[in-house]
Amino acid sequence: MKAQVADAFIAKFQLTPDEMNLLRGTKDEPITEDFFKALGRVKQIHDDVKILLRTNQQRAGLEIMEQMALLQETSYERLYRWTQNECRTLTQESCDISPVLAQAMEALQDRPVLYKYTLDEFGTARRSAVVRGFIDALTRGGLGGTPRPIEMHSHDPLRYVGDMLAWLHQATASEKEHLEAMLKLVTIQGVEENIQEVVGHITEGVCRPLKVRIEQVIVAEPGAVLLYKISNLLKFYHHTISGIVGNSAATLLTTIEEMHLLSKKIFFNSLSLHASKLMDKVELPPPDLGPSSALNQTLNLLREVLASHDSSVIPLDARQADFVQVLSCVLDPLLQMCTMSASNLGTADMATYMVNSLYMMKTTLALFEFTDKRLEMLQFQIEAHLDTLINEQASYVLTRAGLSYIYNALQQHKPEQGPLSNLSSMDSVSLKVAMAQFDRYLSAPDSLFMSQLNFLLSATVKEQIIKQSTELVCRAYSELYAAVMDPSNEYKDPETILHRSPHQVQALLS
Repeated sequence: MKAQVADAFIAKFQLTPDEMNLLRGTKDEPITEDFFKALGRVKQIHDDVKILLRTNQQRAGLEIMEQMALLQETSYERLYRWTQNECRTLTQESCDISPVLAQAMEALQDRPVLYKYTLDEFGTARRSAVVRGFIDALTRGGLGGTPRPIEMHSHDPLRYVGDMLAWLHQATASEKEHLEAMLKLVTIQGVEENIQEVVGHITEGVCRPLKVRIEQVIVAEPGAVLLYKISNLLKFYHHTISGIVGNSAATLLTTIEEMHLLSKKIFFNSLSLHASKLMDKVELPPPDLGPSSALNQTLNLLREVLASHDSSVIPLDARQADFVQVLSCVLDPLLQMCTMSASNLGTADMATYMVNSLYMMKTTLALFEFTDKRLEMLQFQIEAHLDTLINEQASYVLTRAGLSYIYNALQQHKPEQGPLSNLSSMDSVSLKVAMAQFDRYLSAPDSLFMSQLNFLLSATVKEQIIKQSTELVCRAYSELYAAVMDPSNEYKDPETILHRSPHQVQALLS
């Protein structure tokens, strides 16, 4: 019975010689599945031996505990050395994480310092692999020459920057997958933070070559539209990669953000420079009072910028903020240029030129989102100039139809000056002569249009001016009719002087 008890005790509290050999192993011996079983057994004995400490077998318990603690340290030492060597070999562009390595990381989580050192070792090995992979992708391309080296596209700034960022996005995602495979069995808190931190360290190596190349592209100033597209591309990849790396402190994200801000700054500088050139050399309006060539060029530029903005994949609120800035950078100087350009023109010419220019701006902006406020403002300005054109057209008609002088005399006449018919220019004969001229206008109203109306770009605007100026002419005739029919003005047989009622005149002109 004593022999049986002794055997049971040894079986519970001691390792077999094979298990001891597995744990101690030689330097070059690989770690296998059995090693982890033996390590688990040591941990189990270390925990179970605490029962002995509560009995009268305390001395045996302490000795076994000490023995297991020493064995554990030796095992962890060996495991750490093996894992460290395994990590050092993972320098190929694609690396396979073996199930044994994942088990090793699970075991090492009980020793936080060794676990941390192993992660650092893995990060250093992968960092050099990613840097080498990036440089190869830039200069040598893929196996057998496909894909071609990214540098081959350096003449096309947008594609060049896009290809570099796409490669890094893919590499970052792969590195995160490798780490997740390696730490899939680890159960301690903060594994996600470990992964993000190591991915941040791995990708840090590519920041310098990336920054140098993107800076070269931006500083070469490929034009406002391309700069804007590059800025949006950087913003998009910043957003996408931050979804993988997570923490915004990663150097790769900081680098991409710096390049985004630089491209945006140079883009706005380019727009401001374009705007200041507009103000330096203000063109005179063309003879047809249409938009000037400077206005057309600037609106084409704006159209391209806004079109690339509309198709960009960055979040809505960021796009809206950009939009406001772009519009104020371009539209305000444009409006100023048009006003200066028109300053020496006559009233009708100036209003026509301004309506055409504002109409062009409005039709350009109407195609894009976030422009409602600007469109409203342009519409107000158009309406102000339309009022001028409506009044000019009405006075043009009244002058040529012989009513202008009579209407002015009527406006200035006061009742205390006596009847209207006593005025020299307002007697029956003068009015009959004027009415004969007015009848000629009524028979062919289309013959009395200001030449400026033919220069208007919008047919709708032209119709609006004609309609509203005709209403003003009808109103003037109505006032004259009322005054002539008024007995206090002492006209004899007023029906023979004005033989058409205001309603008939309106019918003829509408």
